[in-house]
Amino acid sequence: VQLQASGGGLVQAGGSLRLSCAASARTFAIWNMGWFRQAPGKERDFVAAINWDGRTTDYADSVKGRFTVSRDNANKMVYLQMNSLKPEDTAVYYCAAYRGRAVVSESHLYDYWGQGTLVTVSS
Repeated sequence: VQLQASGGGLVQAGGSLRLSCAASARTFAIWNMGWFRQAPGKERDFVAAINWDGRTTDYADSVKGRFTVSRDNANKMVYLQMNSLKPEDTAVYYCAAYRGRAVVSESHLYDYWGQGTLVTVSS
């Protein structure tokens, strides 16, 4: 599985961005997908996850109510809509794929990772 994240950029606090993740998997619908982020000098943190059919999602407390994860299995895409962005959301954002039954937040459980896209939120 190859993953390609895009959509990052520079935005002012309070603004919005939508990240996209394109997957090359032959059967995309079997994969649960996650978004993680890594700020400079910090560890990679869980942001959001969505199960294979899009019916189950999970979010980090820091983004609940502001971020929305979704997927389009027909086009092998996963999205992260980010609203009300804050400077502390500044990070490189990664999408990842997990071949399991549940939506999980532990990064070590994910099998494949994209290259990351940089989001910078100015104050």
